[in-house]
Amino acid sequence: MSVVEKIPMTAEGLAPLKDELHQLKMVERYSIIKQIAEAREHGDLSENAEYHAARERQSFVEGRILELEDIISRADVIDLSKLSGKTVRFGASVTVADVDNDEEVTYQLVGPYEADLAKKKVSVQSPLGRALIGKTVGDIAEVSAPGGSKGYEVLRVKFK
Repeated sequence: MSVVEKIPMTAEGLAPLKDELHQLKMVERYSIIKQIAEAREHGDLSENAEYHAARERQSFVEGRILELEDIISRADVIDLSKLSGKTVRFGASVTVADVDNDEEVTYQLVGPYEADLAKKKVSVQSPLGRALIGKTVGDIAEVSAPGGSKGYEVLRVKFK
């Protein structure tokens, strides 16, 4: 018997996945069925580009639905309001300083499906996320990067 691996996630990260699943199941599926039916009316399916495009889209959508259902079923939603402490872990907002240039940046550690570097949300499974987990203020997190190793000093750890 295999163990189902839970995926840590915030409620904020789960919502868009549920929205996308709903959109695909309730809107996209029916739109594609309609497109396939219309394409079939045009006759010979072997040379019907509209039919083949609709079937390809259907295959993609059904695959994405299965993927989203799997992710959502394994989601372990963590209530950030109940988290506190001085140690970096899932959900923490961590302010770090680059040890080379003292540049400060604050990241929130989130699950892999809600990571978004533009929003300063870093996956706990990323190299930076893994390096920060378990650290406290004053610790240096060493991150292996393609250009070599990089060090970040933990300046602040807070939970929303």
